[in-house]
Amino acid sequence: MNQTSKKRAIDFRRGQVVRGKWHHHHYTIISKLGHGAIGSVYLCESNGKQMALKISEKSSSVTMEVNVLKTFQKVQGNRLGPSLLDVDDWVDPSGVQYSFYVMEYLRGKQLSTYVKSHGEEWLGILMLQLLGDLESLHQQGWVFGDLKTENLIVTYPPARMRWIDVGGTTQIGRSIKEYTEFFDRGYWNMGTRKAEPSYDLFALAMVMVHFYHPKRFERGSSPKRTLLTKLNQTTQLKKYESVLKNALTGQYQTSEQMKRDLSHVLMEKQISKENYSRKDKVNKPVSSKQPVTQKRSQMPQATQNKKSVHPILESLGITLVVMVFYLFYLFLN
Repeated sequence: MNQTSKKRAIDFRRGQVVRGKWHHHHYTIISKLGHGAIGSVYLCESNGKQMALKISEKSSSVTMEVNVLKTFQKVQGNRLGPSLLDVDDWVDPSGVQYSFYVMEYLRGKQLSTYVKSHGEEWLGILMLQLLGDLESLHQQGWVFGDLKTENLIVTYPPARMRWIDVGGTTQIGRSIKEYTEFFDRGYWNMGTRKAEPSYDLFALAMVMVHFYHPKRFERGSSPKRTLLTKLNQTTQLKKYESVLKNALTGQYQTSEQMKRDLSHVLMEKQISKENYSRKDKVNKPVSSKQPVTQKRSQMPQATQNKKSVHPILESLGITLVVMVFYLFYLFLN
């Protein structure tokens, strides 16, 4: 019997110390963060800092994920995934060896939680940011593969989309090795499971659909028609419909193409909102009550100026945010 056949599921308890066989670093387990097909992820502490430790009996899969994280670190700015901190093996009391790696522990909120608490305009902004990151990843020769809501987290401040599981990342040209049905174009009969940029763009569009359909929905007898009908019927996605439909039907071959179109939609949306806000202010009736007029006239001039400027700043706030993301990702990436 070889060593692999003796391996069993790993279930660390709180307070247990994992000691690396080669580098001799110690990691104290705090809690379990998740479990997947490749291994388990634990929150741990070392030298007063919290980290995430992923351990698996599949050493080849661990090696692949480590290589992906190293690739991420080569991308300028290293914005894609968590930083890689350590790679080692752990030997259990019976002498069986497991592979693990330690990465940066990302603190933040789930995408849906962040958008619901900060405003739905952030959904488009964060997707624009994610497209910039996908573009960098694709240029390195990889696709994310298992792109889904659960694998995204928003760290802040400032708000930034980060990826927390690279297990599905696949080299371009190969078959996607890990996916989730609802976000997979093959499941909807709308494309193959070949690793190419358009596969990620389909999944990104599904992330936006999923935001308004958190319970998901069945594909029915005609998956493509079901999906496109659901998109058309989702009022909140009307402004993004042309972009999402292009992504779902494979019209975009690069992230840059989708990023460009989404940027235009966001800009048009904010300009329209600003114009409406200005029109509303012009048409708003002015109160003729004398006491209010007298109080206003008695205010110090600086206070009056402050009150007149504030509504303008408030109405321009979201527009400025989108402009920053638009300029940064469209021209600098």
